[in-house]
Amino acid sequence: MRTLAIIKPDAVRKNVIGEITAKITAAGFRILGMKLMRISKQQAEAFYAVHSERPFFGELTDFMSSGPIVPIALEKDNAVEDFRTLIGSTNPAEAAEGTIRKLYASSIGENAVHGSDSEENGKIEVGFYFSEAELVANER
Repeated sequence: MRTLAIIKPDAVRKNVIGEITAKITAAGFRILGMKLMRISKQQAEAFYAVHSERPFFGELTDFMSSGPIVPIALEKDNAVEDFRTLIGSTNPAEAAEGTIRKLYASSIGENAVHGSDSEENGKIEVGFYFSEAELVANER
């Protein structure tokens, strides 16, 4: 099963890309693709279109286009649920000890990482950032 992680601009600015990817791989995820890139406001709006009616949409898309991000295509049995457990609550103050957001997020808005919320969205989101040709199936 695949899921998408995005190391958000706040965590890239904090220079914790390595620490976050180390936690991801230590949790048994296989990295199929990873890149450092910037997205435009329009790309952020397209990616987060599901939230377009929510009050935080403008702030979210401004934030996601404010600096470099690191999308990461991940694979693991039970990938979506396991990754959401690893990253912790959206609010870092409520996140469990040892989770990525508890360690690296500073607020609900600047919460260090994105994780797909369903298996279906995981496939769609991986496809948003990566073509199938860019993904590498790791040797087992």
